[in-house]
Amino acid sequence: MYLPSHFAEERLDLLHEAIRAHPFATLITQGASGVAADHLPFLLQPLSGALGTLQGHLARANPAWLAASDVATNVLVIFHGPQAYVSPSWYPTKQEHGKVVPTWNYQVIHARGQLRVIDDPDWKRALLDGLTREHEAAFPEPWQVADAPSQYIDRLLTAIVGIEIEITDLEGKFKLSQNQPEVNRAGVIAGLGERNERNAQELAALMTQRECRKDCDAG
Repeated sequence: MYLPSHFAEERLDLLHEAIRAHPFATLITQGASGVAADHLPFLLQPLSGALGTLQGHLARANPAWLAASDVATNVLVIFHGPQAYVSPSWYPTKQEHGKVVPTWNYQVIHARGQLRVIDDPDWKRALLDGLTREHEAAFPEPWQVADAPSQYIDRLLTAIVGIEIEITDLEGKFKLSQNQPEVNRAGVIAGLGERNERNAQELAALMTQRECRKDCDAG
């Protein structure tokens, strides 16, 4: 990934926070038939390994896991955070010199590591429990895997294989107008905040948090 230094995010806590906020990722694998991309949610285990460990599952019929069934395979997992168009009309400097153009702000994380296949029923059940707890937590009456008939769950467990990736390299690109002067960044925050779109609102919040952290660090 092309990563200018001013867009690079290296703070592990912020990278983990972004992964948890947007856990549905793209898994890139290289097999005998070439490069493949699969899309699935991951559960982050932040204290497992130096950079954390990702856990998920694939359908047993999916050939993506077969290349790693005997030996560990290097893979790339891409987590896509919020993204939105940035209009040059939001830059106050447009009125001064007109030297402004449209762009796109976004948050993306690349995690690399070796994919390990786990076909243990207890491990897979624990994974499903963990994923369910994570994503049902906000509901007033959270659904649990145990709410379904046990024989039904056991049958479904045979149709999936677990995967685990201990992260060995973690890159974050948080493109949040860091290359613009403060007055333009404020204009982008205001412009994004006025758009009635979740992505735009999330980016405005991320930019605001970044400005607040910078002020705290300076103070």
